Amino acid sequence: MSAAAPLADARVLGLAHYAARGVLERVLARHGATFQQQIALRAAVTADAPQTADDLVTQVRGSLKADPADIRATLDELLAQQLLVVDGAHLRATDAGRELLAVIGAETAPITARVWGGIPAEDLAAAGRVLALVTQRADAELAALDA
Repeated sequence: MSAAAPLADARVLGLAHYAARGVLERVLARHGATFQQQIALRAAVTADAPQTADDLVTQVRGSLKADPADIRATLDELLAQQLLVVDGAHLRATDAGRELLAVIGAETAPITARVWGGIPAEDLAAAGRVLALVTQRADAELAALDA
């Protein structure tokens, strides 16, 4: 690492986030999917138990801090695309939804390896601790703003 490396701050974090998200969004666009759709679909696929629409809205909102109405619209899009299906009171991923996530994962895996490869484990651990703390503090600030 260079001695002139920038200190971590909101700008550096944002630049890293948008660079990585830009890569993912290019892959998603090739499959006609949006970032929010991918996050919602992943929440449905990785859940330990069947999820209601409200459960998925809560999970996605926790991740993206997005408006619940926008998240519900995203769930409707996933239902219309038959990537999610209604199963009683729950929404579950279809085989097509699971396949889409698998294809996206396969396409992004080599890119992710190039982006993250070669970063020392101790640097990743330090960055992980800092980012977890920033997330915790920002979540607390959001909660205070919403109170």
